[in-house]
Amino acid sequence: MEKEGDDKLGHVLDARFQEKVSDILGEMKDSFSVLYESAVRDSKTGLYNNNFFQSILKIKFDKAEKGKQRLSLFLADIDHFKKINDTYGHIKADEILAHLAKIFLRHIRESDVAARFGGEEFFILLPETSLEDAKIVTSRIRDAIKNDKLFKKYGVTISGGLTEYILGDSIESLLKRCDKAMYAAKETGRDRFVAMGPNKEHAVYHIQSAGRIKISDLRKISKSELIGELKGAYKL
Repeated sequence: MEKEGDDKLGHVLDARFQEKVSDILGEMKDSFSVLYESAVRDSKTGLYNNNFFQSILKIKFDKAEKGKQRLSLFLADIDHFKKINDTYGHIKADEILAHLAKIFLRHIRESDVAARFGGEEFFILLPETSLEDAKIVTSRIRDAIKNDKLFKKYGVTISGGLTEYILGDSIESLLKRCDKAMYAAKETGRDRFVAMGPNKEHAVYHIQSAGRIKISDLRKISKSELIGELKGAYKL
């Protein structure tokens, strides 16, 4: 009888121990998720931060360099953001940053990566995407910005620069060409998107709604896949 009682007590203790361990592991998983999000997200916009973006850019650039995929890059900048900040204050300026981020997330595809570079500048990385297809995606964003009630109310406009990976590019040359395209948009009047090709020729573009590619054209890249790619790239 005494042994039977000890066995029952052991089962109860074992069940309680397993439950406690399960609770601790669950809390650790939740904590890891919170830490992960805080490490890779920009606090004002909820987009990826620049550090995480640069890591993903390296991975996608390596694939493009090996000929495994096309790759386009878009840089957006809010025109006269300092004036908006000075006129309406920091709270409204932050609201405008967050609102633009929401527009990006609504109109990019699941395979694209949007990030806040810093200040009022944003990157969108478009994997497996040619320059012409990237024009379609970013034109959809431009339409949304031009028709947005909040942006109309506060006179918010966006300048953007777009380019595509070309053979012989480094990450630095790709970023520099994208930056030049964005500044070409600024220098030619702002409130426009400019694409720059391999010979540094540039032109304002806007693709009308007819013939646009669907958001679902590219497969979804999950968080676990991104983490897996990061581990592989950095041999973690």
